Amino acid sequence: MGTLISKFSLPSLPGYEREAMERVAESIEALHLPQDQVERLKTAVAEATMNAMEHGNQYQPDVLVDIEVHLEDQRLRVSICDCGGEKVIPQSKMPDLDAKLEGKQSPRGWGLFLIKNMVDEVNVSTDGEHHIVELVVHLEGGKK
Repeated sequence: MGTLISKFSLPSLPGYEREAMERVAESIEALHLPQDQVERLKTAVAEATMNAMEHGNQYQPDVLVDIEVHLEDQRLRVSICDCGGEKVIPQSKMPDLDAKLEGKQSPRGWGLFLIKNMVDEVNVSTDGEHHIVELVVHLEGGKK
């Protein structure tokens, strides 16, 4: 599991994704990561938290999103956990901008695509009760 850097929970309300990304960024300041890497992680955290609040917890304020930040062998892991584990998370696919503009594809669906392009690894799992999205950033000297 590595070293736990931060652990917190947030209500499932729009806007709290910004608090999630800021709290994760604050928790890793001592690592002195390049600013562009921090910004990409913040974007991925915000998107994953928004998905957890909306799709997993159905924006029920009393159903919390749990976030943990771990440092392990030159890997920074951020896990975002919601309570929608009985629902299948669809595989993300490359959004088709033309199809979206023509109304042939939902205008939504950029979240997982964006997340996967912001971090080095994305692992999605469920235990039947919770969805866990794990964001992994390889630190300097770590495995690429």
